[in-house]
Amino acid sequence: MNLGGEANVDFAKGDGLVPAIVQHWLTGEVLMLGYMDADALAATRASGCVTFHSRSKRRLWTKGESSGNVLRLKALHVDCDADTLLVLAEPAGPTCHRGTRSCFGDTVRPPGGFLAELDALVARRARERPAGSYTTQLLESGVRRMAQKVGEEGVETALAAVAQDDAALLGEAADLVYHLIVLLRSRGLGWEQVARVLAERHPPDAQGAAPAGAAQAP
Repeated sequence: MNLGGEANVDFAKGDGLVPAIVQHWLTGEVLMLGYMDADALAATRASGCVTFHSRSKRRLWTKGESSGNVLRLKALHVDCDADTLLVLAEPAGPTCHRGTRSCFGDTVRPPGGFLAELDALVARRARERPAGSYTTQLLESGVRRMAQKVGEEGVETALAAVAQDDAALLGEAADLVYHLIVLLRSRGLGWEQVARVLAERHPPDAQGAAPAGAAQAP
């Protein structure tokens, strides 16, 4: 875990405060913006719960100290000018006091972000095995049955691509991705690891584009 370091942050630029952008550690969703001083940063690192310097209360303020909707720290990064923090966190509930996922509303999650949440949900099902869950049923059916199910969904997706409309293709593709995630979790693997393999196959160049001749470059 990267927890940054107070010595690397230039608090002097902002009269002792720096902006802290909080991002959902799985989905990439921007949750809120707050401000930290050196004490708030130290408290965040020590407690594991994101803490700010409240300009209105004029004191340290731990997000969720009243509601219980804390932000559990996952990583801290300092920007190139050392005057802004990026905080990766896991929210324990709605981030905004209005009850929305983010202080910017419920619609700012990146399109691919839900896959990470789905993967995390399947991981919880794998640990807890709640009765009545279809995911539990799949996990307890064994790897062979899950692999067979992925194969069936793959065939149905291919057939939908050839003979059905876009809605049917998207539905079958969604079924395929879900069953693939369950199969991966049955082997102790996750969607993040698949994404990492894809990223390693297509490393960006300095301009952010995949270089010519990269292994299996699209």
